[in-house]
Amino acid sequence: MVTILQIETATQVCSAALSVDGQTIALKELIAQNIHAGSLTLFIQEVMATAGISYQDLDAIAVSKGPGSYTGLRIGVSTAKGLCFALDKPLIAIDTLKMMAAGFQRAQQHNQGMICPMIDARRMEVFTALYHPDLSPALPVTAKIIDEASYQEELAANGITFIGDGAAKCRTAIVSANAVFDETNYNSAANMSELAFEAFNNHQIEDLAYFEPYYLKDFVITAAKKKV
Repeated sequence: MVTILQIETATQVCSAALSVDGQTIALKELIAQNIHAGSLTLFIQEVMATAGISYQDLDAIAVSKGPGSYTGLRIGVSTAKGLCFALDKPLIAIDTLKMMAAGFQRAQQHNQGMICPMIDARRMEVFTALYHPDLSPALPVTAKIIDEASYQEELAANGITFIGDGAAKCRTAIVSANAVFDETNYNSAANMSELAFEAFNNHQIEDLAYFEPYYLKDFVITAAKKKV
């Protein structure tokens, strides 16, 4: 029996889940701004208590590695690494966009079209990738500015479902009969369960000393304007 604690903080969602053999058994999450630092450890404690599992019973800790919010990823990864060091447990890193696609495909098991998860990266830019129904990549993870020409070649040949908070703002730019937009929240630690279980069984473990989140873009600090 493989028990994994799972953490997702790449977006406004603060989410913690517990899985056994790839099946989610406990989940606590909330969508709100700037709550990760104060809520994540409480959510972790709650799912552990709900499931009646001790920290020493964990086999691994999985974290959503990005891309996504710089601050959110720092909080999630630092929390996961701290637990791994303290408990002497392995760390598993799950691609955030693939996690979203996996959640959609599990909810829509009869889907035969492609899946395009999008995370809002401000203005008309998104962090995105494109997946086949079996979750194999069709287009790699990238930061992409969306306009009327985006995905038109792929949409001419395939149905594509766009998911995530980035997809909502792209609805007016991407116009095609083959384009579908799903506003369900897929940034959930629960959608990590099968991927984390598979990674554990395949010994896909991160080096705790060197692992960092996948930011995709450099963090830019904007200087405040001087008051006159």
